[in-house]
Amino acid sequence: MRDGSGTRRAALAIHTVADVAAAFLGLWIALYLLEANHANVFVGFVEDVADSLAWWSRDIFTMDTDSLRVLLDYGLPAVIYLAVGHGVAVRLRRF
Repeated sequence: MRDGSGTRRAALAIHTVADVAAAFLGLWIALYLLEANHANVFVGFVEDVADSLAWWSRDIFTMDTDSLRVLLDYGLPAVIYLAVGHGVAVRLRRF
């Protein structure tokens, strides 16, 4: 009989990856809105990771305000990663 522990671990891994991706995107939005120093190594690292995660959604929105554009361009993938990651994890746990 299968106890489903492998499926639960896979669901947890997917859930965690989605949360980490959304956290990086949210952190970049916060750093941008707070006008963090782009020359800082940490800020550059977070920006690079966020750019990698949001490559498909950048420049979807063309707002006049840069702050609103960044919020939408990086917020959309954060919400999608959370929704898809948590949805897949829930389906796996029910399996």
